[in-house]
Amino acid sequence: MQLEGDVDQRKAVSGLEIVHCDDALAVVNKPSGMLVHRGWDNDRVVAMTLLRDQIGRYVFPVHRLDRGTSGALVFALSSEVARTLSAAFEQGRVAKRYVALVRGVPPDEGTIDSPVPRSEGGARVPAVTEYRRLFVFGRFSIVEARPLTGRLHQVRRHLKHLGHPIIGDVNYGRGELNRLFRADYGLHRLALHALELQFEHPATGQPLGLAASLPGDLREPLERMGVPVASLFG
Repeated sequence: MQLEGDVDQRKAVSGLEIVHCDDALAVVNKPSGMLVHRGWDNDRVVAMTLLRDQIGRYVFPVHRLDRGTSGALVFALSSEVARTLSAAFEQGRVAKRYVALVRGVPPDEGTIDSPVPRSEGGARVPAVTEYRRLFVFGRFSIVEARPLTGRLHQVRRHLKHLGHPIIGDVNYGRGELNRLFRADYGLHRLALHALELQFEHPATGQPLGLAASLPGDLREPLERMGVPVASLFG
């Protein structure tokens, strides 16, 4: 049984889905359960080395996605571009759009302004997330979240703070609901996906918008629930 912190290593070695790649940067659709790099654990397969081997170039991570979160992940292809992109993320010049399956029915839209730690065990710092409810089925909802800051587990913490934790979240969610969705819908992962990133290209300065499609391990359970995935996310 695959849980939030697991990844099928046999599938991982086949390669990452590359959303965009040019001379300056690469964007991949990271699977749920995969770490960005080994500094966070001792996994044999991580996104950074997998992409490096795929494209035959050194790559530099410029932001993070939690192990359980899938979606758009950016790597620079030089240290200079890495500095530029890291600064853009740190200064809030990258627009990020996530989608999540949550418990309950939140308001149509709103803003969560609640401090969270910048890093594990660190002091709380200001954090802001805008959200919008996209779809309701029974006692659960699909929510779009747009974090305006980049803090540790920000979207997960903020949706819990709102009273609507993400399904499949073993840290901030409800174990009985996670088990229910595994049994009834085959959802064996954190139901959080980084759908889209928008930022200025570090070399050309032109606007760049990149979307990472929902992977099958999230899309298929949502479709079983009756969520109109195609009309909501394409």
